[in-house]
Amino acid sequence: MPKLIILGTSNAIPDEAHENTHMVLVGETRTILVDCVSNQILRLQKAGVDFHDLSDLILTHFHPDHVSGVPQLLMNMWLMGRRRPLNIYGLHYTLDRMEDLMGFYGWADWPDFFPVAFYRLPAQEMVTVLEFDEMSISASPVQHMIPAIGLRIEFKQKDKVLAYSCDTEPCAQVIRLAAGADVLIHEAAGAFTGHSSAAQAGDIARQAEVGALYLIHYPTGPFAVGDPVREAQTRFDGPVVLSEDLMALEF
Repeated sequence: MPKLIILGTSNAIPDEAHENTHMVLVGETRTILVDCVSNQILRLQKAGVDFHDLSDLILTHFHPDHVSGVPQLLMNMWLMGRRRPLNIYGLHYTLDRMEDLMGFYGWADWPDFFPVAFYRLPAQEMVTVLEFDEMSISASPVQHMIPAIGLRIEFKQKDKVLAYSCDTEPCAQVIRLAAGADVLIHEAAGAFTGHSSAAQAGDIARQAEVGALYLIHYPTGPFAVGDPVREAQTRFDGPVVLSEDLMALEF
């Protein structure tokens, strides 16, 4: 049964109980990481996912709290003897900078390095990222401080849909991306440039007519304020859940 495991839920400043926001899609034939922070060997081990099963990596945007773990991920895979390719997807803006970053580490000179295939996505709505027997994953640009994408995942065998806003201000693109989804995972960092409050996430969930709203990328530790779930419930009548690290959603 395919599932999504939320590996981290915090905004840019994590605490002991909340890692930066990222997640993994686990299917029968592919394991897809969405953003990459921290040490993925340890994080995936805590989630009960075999690090060696990673087949694909989707990078939503090039901010440190979403991509800082990529160099260590690639290095660890290499040191542990990986031979099969890893596919990495993202906007041109994101992948150009990721390749530049890896260049500073001299990865072209790492002996017997496994193949890495970069798939650059056009900045258009509902672009196909990846499609296979179990899932179809599409991306749309969202409104952040730099180019960023949200995702729509359709679980074909279960006829279920999951949408993820990524970091974004409230925008029509997310409403279209999440339209009719069973679950919308929406950020709730706060009502400021490039981000959304929990109440604004509730507005988007209502307009997109989703089944349930999961809040993510919210302030944690000493920076946590208010009651995000209650704030979202003032705008959205459906179920609202505050995502927690290592929470699993089965489809």
